[in-house]
Amino acid sequence: MRRLRTSAESAKRTLSSSNRAMVSLDSLHEGLDFDAAVTRARFEQLCAQEFRAVLDPVKRVLDDSKMSKNSIHDVVLVGGSTRIPKIKQNLRDFFGGKELCESINPDEAVAFGAAVQAAILSGNVKDGEKADQIVIVDCTPLSMGIETAGGVMTKIIDRNKNIPCTAKNTFTTYKDNQPGVLIQIFEGERQFTEHNNLLGKFELSGIAPKPRGVPQIEVSFDLDANSILTVKAVDKDNDSCTKNITIKSEKGRLSPEEIEEIVKKAEKFKAEDDLKKANVEAKNGLESTIYSMKNQLAEKMPSIKEYLDKQILWLEDHQNATTEEYTQKSKEIQEYVQSEAAKNQGGAKPNAREPEQSENLPDVDEID
Repeated sequence: MRRLRTSAESAKRTLSSSNRAMVSLDSLHEGLDFDAAVTRARFEQLCAQEFRAVLDPVKRVLDDSKMSKNSIHDVVLVGGSTRIPKIKQNLRDFFGGKELCESINPDEAVAFGAAVQAAILSGNVKDGEKADQIVIVDCTPLSMGIETAGGVMTKIIDRNKNIPCTAKNTFTTYKDNQPGVLIQIFEGERQFTEHNNLLGKFELSGIAPKPRGVPQIEVSFDLDANSILTVKAVDKDNDSCTKNITIKSEKGRLSPEEIEEIVKKAEKFKAEDDLKKANVEAKNGLESTIYSMKNQLAEKMPSIKEYLDKQILWLEDHQNATTEEYTQKSKEIQEYVQSEAAKNQGGAKPNAREPEQSENLPDVDEID
């Protein structure tokens, strides 16, 4: 097999400059010789799937960088296999006939870049040299965020964001008089945390007893130049109610191969995850609508309180309803409450719609 692979590799190289190659091996197996002729057309047919796959990372890079094909100045070929005519042709076609940059030896391109970076890091660059103008920027390989109600992955730092970076978001409680929240930090590209990688978790306790949706919990992510992540949570109404965790880059992180697999799975299951997330968000939105209106109007209007209590029971009995059912129910509730509120206020229609809601954090009692 080693001899056959070596001969096949040699034939592949020959086909980059010739239309025909021979694979010849004396006494390949049990004294039998092996001879086969391979044409470039047959080679391209056999490897068609692999050649198409070459464009997948190209498309992903453009999507991640939010750039169009027309904004690319040069396409530099790296690696010996970029000498294959079909790969070159596929790239030219993808970029609308753009000529490829072949001024750098593809076998030496990576080593050349590594040498430039080494010179920059060691300070061994003379004034006026081009290397002195190059800035290497690290970026986050995967999105990072926390788990919110329904097991949703709420991203705080997006994938491919430049390092160092900071980001924050405001969340709220999931239950009335919730004394604390559970902050679980994940990295990954799927919409639900069950499919992502858990980096760490901590409890924020001491939140003053208030109705659900009222407390404002600010969660901030700080990722430094060494890829050390610091996550801090603080109750906006009580600065003394704060806690943080530090996650070092070498602990619980993923290999490049695992990161690549995560990104591929996120693309594969994107449509399925989006539908499931839309359902969870519709359910959470309906729940927030009911409780926020109950907190605002129940004491003043008994009829609305009675109606909203019935809707809470409906929600408990329909935990697996469709997104459309949750959306329609939310619309019905808003219309009914606005109508009842208008009757109680002499025909004036107040804005009884749900106020802006923060995403809900799970209670500390929900720790597995």
